[in-house]
Amino acid sequence: MRLLPILLAVAAIAQQPTYDLIILNGRIVDGAGAAWFRGDVAIRGGKIARIAPPNSLAKAAAKDRIDARNLIVAPGFIDIQSHSRDSLLRGDSRVISKVTQGITTEILGEGSTNAPYNDNTAKMYLDEANRKLDAQFAGPRGFRNWLAAIEKRGASTNFGSFVGATTLRVFGKGMDQGQPSAAELNAMRSALKNAMEDGAFGIASALIYAPGEYAGAAELIELSKTMAPYGGVYITHMRSEADKLLEAIDEAIEIGRKGGVPVEIYHLKAAGKRNHPKMAQAVAKIHDARSKGLDVQANMYPYTQGGTGLSACLPPWAIAGGKLFENLQNKEKRQKMREEIVADTGGWENLCVLSTPDGVLITAPEKPENAKYAGKTLAQIAQLSGKDWIEAAMDLVLSERDRVDAIFALNSEDNLRLQIRQPWIKFGTDAGGADPDTDRYLVHPRSYGTFTKILGRFVREEKVIPLEDAIRKATSAVATRLSIPDRGLVKEGFWADLVVFDPDTVIDNATFDRPHQVSTGIRDVLVNGVPVVRDAKHTGAKPGKIVRGPGFRP
Repeated sequence: MRLLPILLAVAAIAQQPTYDLIILNGRIVDGAGAAWFRGDVAIRGGKIARIAPPNSLAKAAAKDRIDARNLIVAPGFIDIQSHSRDSLLRGDSRVISKVTQGITTEILGEGSTNAPYNDNTAKMYLDEANRKLDAQFAGPRGFRNWLAAIEKRGASTNFGSFVGATTLRVFGKGMDQGQPSAAELNAMRSALKNAMEDGAFGIASALIYAPGEYAGAAELIELSKTMAPYGGVYITHMRSEADKLLEAIDEAIEIGRKGGVPVEIYHLKAAGKRNHPKMAQAVAKIHDARSKGLDVQANMYPYTQGGTGLSACLPPWAIAGGKLFENLQNKEKRQKMREEIVADTGGWENLCVLSTPDGVLITAPEKPENAKYAGKTLAQIAQLSGKDWIEAAMDLVLSERDRVDAIFALNSEDNLRLQIRQPWIKFGTDAGGADPDTDRYLVHPRSYGTFTKILGRFVREEKVIPLEDAIRKATSAVATRLSIPDRGLVKEGFWADLVVFDPDTVIDNATFDRPHQVSTGIRDVLVNGVPVVRDAKHTGAKPGKIVRGPGFRP
């Protein structure tokens, strides 16, 4: 008879589920905004199989375990504004700078995307190799094929994308200014429908950069109407973040209202010292729209400096028809550019004037003869070259035959704190992935530290917002906004995108002069249940999957 209890015990043990991984005794911040609680998390088949009281799964069968005592267990962060598409498709798809700050999903697409592709969009490429690579995404299923190509190659993060409004415009109309004809608009609509059915989250515009700048509100409203039945979101780098900030918000709201779609504003800011007081008005304007039932929200990065191309300091007409470099070589056109920059009355985002030449930092010139300018301000380059700053900027763009990446001093610290507190704010890096071991050129430190700066500086040190609210804004707020199912929460049945970090030490380390430094305090990161960071080191794993919008048609 003594044998029976033993047999029953053995049978009970045999019936216990075997988990792939168990995270024990962590402080769980579930991503919904609820107060943290202690518990264990068990993972099976890439998903969260069980959430249990602390240490109750200590004896459960599992292939691997993580001791999270005194650590936070949270959903992996969702980067709503990523520029990792080159890394994911043709570069280092481990995106080390991203996963080491806790990012598990990247959302691409601001302005431009690799698809749709046709003879018109081919003219946007300055590099023949990139043109040939993206030519494989021609045809009606190009957007779908682009995402599938990334997944086949392997990525350490999940990924999805909006479809670029600039790409749609060039697809239908080419690089020219002016309103599209009926046939050109129909070509844009057709490409948009295909992209939405292929899983795009909506349209992403970038309205300070030519040729995307050439699109008027009426064009964007018509495209928004086209994507509305698919549940798409209109997300926008607005036409102005500076002198015309408030008018640009009005335009974005109008596009959403008349197009019948939600509006999301990329990297909300009031750019230029003379515009810093407008942030309170911008926040009030968004609150007012929401009080009237209009779904308007925004996201941000926690830095006063922004990053874009030096070519953005030139008037938008200069790039029309793909003739930027030709125009820079023309004496009369060059003089006209100079006059408009100096006048600062052209109704466009005059970034070099807003930042001042001392506030424009050149990051990574590619030509050997320009390497000496890396890490120097535009004012310093002007002095070194014996030119004024306008000539120095135009000559550098022409010499590089590229946009020339630069960092611009734009926002204010007080405005960052005001923005972070807003309930409708989310976070995005506005940056691509980088490798601290191999990359030598300067990048914006947000590539490495956006989310850890929020957690370390604004949550722990300055107590601008509680930890639970910061995690919500980094996770479920984005998943809900984009209708991404089964992600963004620590919840049974959801995909096990998880980050384990030390709330007492988490911080960003990247700086503008030494950006290639990974964050401190992010110990473990799981993507679809697979560790991509373990003990603060990248594992080399690439378990990322495609995430798609609600209009996806299998």
